[in-house]
Amino acid sequence: MRTIDRLFSCLALFLAVAAPVLPARAAETCPFISAKELAAAMPALKWSLISNQDGRGCIYQAGRGDTMMLSVFRNPDKDRARELYATFVKTLSERMPLSAVAGIGDEGQGGTSAAGAERQEASVLVLSGDYILQISVYPIGRRADDALLGPITEAARVAIANVGKSSERFGNCEWLTAADADGFLDNGTLTVQRTGAGSCMMFDREANTMTVAVIAMSRDTVVGMMKRAGPCTHVAIPELGREAFGEHSCTKGNGNAVTIYVWKNGRQASIVFAPVKPHPKSGSVERLKAVAARVYGKM
Repeated sequence: MRTIDRLFSCLALFLAVAAPVLPARAAETCPFISAKELAAAMPALKWSLISNQDGRGCIYQAGRGDTMMLSVFRNPDKDRARELYATFVKTLSERMPLSAVAGIGDEGQGGTSAAGAERQEASVLVLSGDYILQISVYPIGRRADDALLGPITEAARVAIANVGKSSERFGNCEWLTAADADGFLDNGTLTVQRTGAGSCMMFDREANTMTVAVIAMSRDTVVGMMKRAGPCTHVAIPELGREAFGEHSCTKGNGNAVTIYVWKNGRQASIVFAPVKPHPKSGSVERLKAVAARVYGKM
């Protein structure tokens, strides 16, 4: 279970970097639930889709400032999915009491936070085959109670039937190959996963992780990133372009991790190696350069 905990932490960090929230005009539809279906499931609230996270989930806002997060997690197999689901249930139960949700997927749990909770939340978590679906609503200025949980459950009932529309794929990545894991990850337990357009990751059983995310970015923004002050040591990498730099020895987050950023043709790629404990390649920009060079050549 600790392996899955560590991997989920890596996944959460990666997705936060690789999938920034987009402006409202960039998102038109959610692949898991249509606007009409959502309105039928939750008629008391008018939700606006503000971001489709490339097939991994959708983010909504309501007029009063409420936020809804719909997240889909695909797993390599049913055993991994059940293990991750158990971890999610444990984490959610630390924030709120849970009860079984019947008739949705293979198994489901739902609950609401206590009246005195600093952040109000109502959530439904569902396991279905290789997939996990979570829908969470964070209301502003009022309780997250059963009156909110019921409509969320109805939305989950619709969305769980469409989780196969997720863009996540395993064993296929346009930026990383199994050969890139040599010296970094255990090839015998290696999983390669596409996590969205321009982004993918590899991880082993110990949850050592390598990720790549390629996003559109102006050169001015990249130069600003190079100059920013932060908790990590910066180093220029001129052999991969004037805009290339690395970060290592971070005093916050995973101090063993190392990141290389390269820029080409209006896009920036971030290449991250994040071991879960001290590793021969911990914090070494030099040793990650070969992987970054291969990514740079594909841009």
